[in-house]
Amino acid sequence: MIVLQPVLEVHASGGFTLWPVAESAPYGFLPLNGALDPAEVGTAVMRIADCNDIDPEHDGRPPRPADPLGSFLHGLLAMEDLFASGGLRITDTTTGTTLLPGCCHGLDERRDWLEVVGGTGCASFGHDPSPLAERDGELVRLTVDADRDDSPVMEVPVTDLRRLLVGAERDLVDFLQLAAAWAARHLPAYAAPVASALGRALDLPAPVTPPNSGQSRTTVAPRSSRSRTTSSK
Repeated sequence: MIVLQPVLEVHASGGFTLWPVAESAPYGFLPLNGALDPAEVGTAVMRIADCNDIDPEHDGRPPRPADPLGSFLHGLLAMEDLFASGGLRITDTTTGTTLLPGCCHGLDERRDWLEVVGGTGCASFGHDPSPLAERDGELVRLTVDADRDDSPVMEVPVTDLRRLLVGAERDLVDFLQLAAAWAARHLPAYAAPVASALGRALDLPAPVTPPNSGQSRTTVAPRSSRSRTTSSK
């Protein structure tokens, strides 16, 4: 069985106190979907904000606020081009082989997978490791680390991979909806701009909350139907 998940690269929280976050290892990946608990959503929002915790260089941007919360969210809320470190994690549960996104790869770059299944050749997804996907007829060959001669390799039918990619998009849409509701509860003064910024970081439409709907009715633009994680190899 092949399992495909959109994942966010996360680090240890290091005493973060601006909102509740889950404990995490010094380095790892958090799958993004609509089933995360509030602390896990808090971890994801913290990490995406941390990825963009820089001062914008463009003239006219507001200065960094003095308060700790506004200061930490400054880059996330002030920049147009945002980054969320991670990508797609693909695991063959039979062999235990796992392809992970490499360094400097962002979740917004997952569209490159569509070029592979569309038949336009190959795509790489970061470095150290250097994962590579290549279409070969009706199969996609996945090399865990193209810089290693002995790298593990998986082969996935194009039709299965295409379906799994649809499921990954649904997972991200579900996560964004969950994160918007989380922001309304935990960051009420920043809820709308944080939700919009998370959408930009993930290359998704911003969540939309109908007027007078309440937090539980937060929605996002409709996407294709969900086809979640597994397929026959």
